[in-house]
Amino acid sequence: MQVLPCPKDNAIYANPEHVHFLVSRVPNLDEESLANIISKSSERFINDNKLSVGLFLWQQSCSAFSVSKGDIDKVCKYIYNQREHHSTHTFHEETEVFLKFYQQTLNRKSE
Repeated sequence: MQVLPCPKDNAIYANPEHVHFLVSRVPNLDEESLANIISKSSERFINDNKLSVGLFLWQQSCSAFSVSKGDIDKVCKYIYNQREHHSTHTFHEETEVFLKFYQQTLNRKSE
């Protein structure tokens, strides 16, 4: 898969069981609101265009992580490399790594 430059701080890749995306957001829009906007809009689009057999609904939970501007290219490459990445790492393994890393980061900041 060819890695393309990340256009305007955006990247997306859909796996069969989950989606990774990177977007810039305005400061007054929190991650939960952004996730709700994206999930409701994409559900409506998928269902209106009959892109799924039966009614399409996202699961009730998600994870969101902030990324510094200096890490945008690295995160874009990670997102664009998902097909290869998931040939060796399961979604569960990936989630555990992220949660452990970000929990350690949060704990360090609060100490």
